[in-house]
Amino acid sequence: MSAKKPGKSASQRSMSTMGYAYAILLILQTMFIGVSAANRLQQGDSTIEVLIWMINQCIPVLKQASSLQEKQKKSLLPKHRCSEDK
Repeated sequence: MSAKKPGKSASQRSMSTMGYAYAILLILQTMFIGVSAANRLQQGDSTIEVLIWMINQCIPVLKQASSLQEKQKKSLLPKHRCSEDK
């Protein structure tokens, strides 16, 4: 006889699936930046120009990843917590 483990709620599974989807899209976006950088190098742009361009392209990706992480943290917090400023 095996004891059943408590499963995730539907909203947690949905958030988990959404998290994986966002992660895949962010990875694809980062890979696209790398491919575009390689193309720019082949077209003759200087290494420094391409590096600066890549950094500027990656900042929004990092912001999106951070925002997703914050949303996931907030969704896992209990809803009945008292405010901490009391």
